Amino acid sequence: MAADLKVLHLLRIIRSFSLLSPKLLTALRTHWRYYHRKFSTWLFPSNYRKDRPIDTKTVWYACQKAAQRAGLQKRVHPHTLRHCFATHLYEAGTDLRAIQVLLGHEDLKDTLIYVHLAIQRLNATASPLDSLSINEKPIGDK
Repeated sequence: MAADLKVLHLLRIIRSFSLLSPKLLTALRTHWRYYHRKFSTWLFPSNYRKDRPIDTKTVWYACQKAAQRAGLQKRVHPHTLRHCFATHLYEAGTDLRAIQVLLGHEDLKDTLIYVHLAIQRLNATASPLDSLSINEKPIGDK
């Protein structure tokens, strides 16, 4: 249960909510049990000062390394994960208001960028009918 409280505290710090899947919660609990040290109250403590949370630069570098290992050519940063999360939710049919709450946006306008991204992607999608070879003559013409 201590891991639950730490995650909730972390989420309150970033002023947004997250979908915490049961699999992720299990992994976080395992992490907490394995790495927890009495002198640290953080789920992910700093490498240098255990009484402080992990540094944002550490997260940024971990994201860069993961992108390299995945062979991604585009620049990736932690905020990219947030954009992907929101875009996938929207494309999967999640209500825009729910996405707004999950991301901690006060104004719905801030969340509407994901609608724009999804529409751009939709407009770039080719219709399967475009690949059909269709006779140009009207039906009934000989």
